[in-house]
Amino acid sequence: MTRAQLSESIYQEVGLSRNESAELLEMVLGEISTALMRSETVKISSFGSFSVRQKGERIGRNPKTGDEVPILPRKVLVFRPSQLLKARIRGEDISGMTDEDDDAPQTPPGASGGFSSSET
Repeated sequence: MTRAQLSESIYQEVGLSRNESAELLEMVLGEISTALMRSETVKISSFGSFSVRQKGERIGRNPKTGDEVPILPRKVLVFRPSQLLKARIRGEDISGMTDEDDDAPQTPPGASGGFSSSET
């Protein structure tokens, strides 16, 4: 889905003009981006959380030559889907779930679920 498609959805669902819909979308995305640039966590209820994680320096390997190469410290964007979003994607009945279920413990890494965040 693109920005234009999101803007069009806002236009059709909310009833704002196309320009107002595009401006609203840009404002929301701008607020999210600004918060992430300040390393704040952005939690959207029933959807998921975006956060910035600082990764330390480590030693990697050049796969072609096998030489050790330092990987510099960097910030990475992490998305953690909510329990509700995971259930929707799996096609499960979510009628009994609430937003509080989003605060339930996440499935531990390596456990089934298939929705681990990418940290590359």
